[in-house]
Amino acid sequence: MKSFNYTMLCDFYELTMGNGYFKSGLKDKITYFDLFFRQIPDGGGFAISCGLSQIIEYIRDLHFDKEDIDFLRAKNTFDEGFLEYLAGFKFTGDIYAVPEGTVVFPNEPLIIVRAPAIQAQLVETYLLLIINHQSLIATKANRIARAAQGRAVSEFGSRRAHGADAAIYGARAAGIGGCAATACTVAEQKFGFPATGTMAHSWVQMFDDEYEAFKTYCECYPDSATLLVDTYNVLESGIPNAIRAFNNVLKPKGFRPQGVRIDSGDITYLSKKARKMLDAAGYPDCKIVASNSLDEYIIRDMIFQGARVDLFGVGERLITSRSTPVFGGVYKLCAVEQADDAGGVKIIPKIKISENVTKVTTPHFKKLYRLYDRESGKAIADQLCVYDETIDDSRDLVIFDPDYTWKKKTVGNFYAKELLVPIFKNGELVYDEPSYDEIRAYCAEQVETLWDEIKRFENPHKYYVDLSQKLWNVKAALLF
Repeated sequence: MKSFNYTMLCDFYELTMGNGYFKSGLKDKITYFDLFFRQIPDGGGFAISCGLSQIIEYIRDLHFDKEDIDFLRAKNTFDEGFLEYLAGFKFTGDIYAVPEGTVVFPNEPLIIVRAPAIQAQLVETYLLLIINHQSLIATKANRIARAAQGRAVSEFGSRRAHGADAAIYGARAAGIGGCAATACTVAEQKFGFPATGTMAHSWVQMFDDEYEAFKTYCECYPDSATLLVDTYNVLESGIPNAIRAFNNVLKPKGFRPQGVRIDSGDITYLSKKARKMLDAAGYPDCKIVASNSLDEYIIRDMIFQGARVDLFGVGERLITSRSTPVFGGVYKLCAVEQADDAGGVKIIPKIKISENVTKVTTPHFKKLYRLYDRESGKAIADQLCVYDETIDDSRDLVIFDPDYTWKKKTVGNFYAKELLVPIFKNGELVYDEPSYDEIRAYCAEQVETLWDEIKRFENPHKYYVDLSQKLWNVKAALLF
């Protein structure tokens, strides 16, 4: 699958800047970058961070091959000393991140990179593309899974994904977000995310008649027969022929049908009629699967209207997050280190200022805490602090809106959890990676810590990400 060196998957300006840092004597200057996003997809109340596992793979394999160096030399842009530096390139910095599956909110760092300037700059593109893509799909999958109200959702989108990696890692993210299965075979091979599937319309069309197609399939897969019943007419031929095949092939062998799938038409109406026909034929346990350009809103309306659907297959609107196809994560410098007068090192906060207030960054090397109610276990708010601060959850804490500072709240009977954890230290992996199933379970637990008001699809309650007084003072000093 890997046909080139992913270290070269960078924006060209990262290399020109790196060359400039090298020539200016800044290559070893320690910098701090935050990766964060500014807006929740689909106007939702929260997002889900996803993709850390692929970033770990990438960081561990960072290097330039001889052919990469030769290519860059041929550009006649780079200093020879810089090219020699790249020939021995290795990541030696620190990375902190929220674990995959963590519920996250705008303007809080999902990843912090502390590294020499060239190294920190070079990883920007890959970190962003991985986090932006997988977090987008995990967030969309969670919306769709919640809309299904306990009914299973299978990811069906590989053929509509934006390339092979988007299909594979999109399936991975969909599973973390809450999907129960995928149609993408390699996703099970690579991650252990269950791959399922039955037939397409071409199977039915391949035979002289629909019944023969169903009969043959039941003979091939008697213990897992799910039949696609909408090739010709769901109620007049599809369901009757399915029942006939169940009676003639499965029942004599002692097997029960697994399901029927409806992929077109008014699925809500058809599912109600199909349910009655299957029940009357003695197959109340035969599940009805629905597919066909579904999303969270269509699924929610179908359930509201009484659709008798047990499982939803969701394709293009999930794998591309069609309604909001961009996550919008950014990667910004927030601090640098420099020597102090005592011979030590101090951290100098950096800020980006813009007339667009949403683009003003929060400076400094930071910690991220989540405050939980001790009685309910629900999340109350997040607080960004300077790296050397600690929240004392043994006493009440006053938090305030960083934009409208007169809005204050006293939080009591809570506990604080630090969300950012070390991933790499001095270039070495120090994180004990959870399994894929553990990440999926963790994500489900995280979503359950949110109040229902935050999980609304329309006009969700705003979850606050506040700044500590110390951090707010640092930001204000740079702004005013």
